[in-house]
Amino acid sequence: MLEYAKVILPKVSFSRELFSKELAKCINWVEPDQLQTLRDWCYKNFKDLYPDVLSEAFAGIAA
Repeated sequence: MLEYAKVILPKVSFSRELFSKELAKCINWVEPDQLQTLRDWCYKNFKDLYPDVLSEAFAGIAA
């Protein structure tokens, strides 16, 4: 599921709403042991575009 997230999130990053919805889905679908990897990848690729969306989505996940 992590690879799916890496494909879909860049494709929907043009829209804050779509990005937020797809990110939430990806967080729910990804394996627990891959959650930190997803978080790191998202911050690397989208922190300048949607820092608030990322902060909210990953609020309960340790850095």
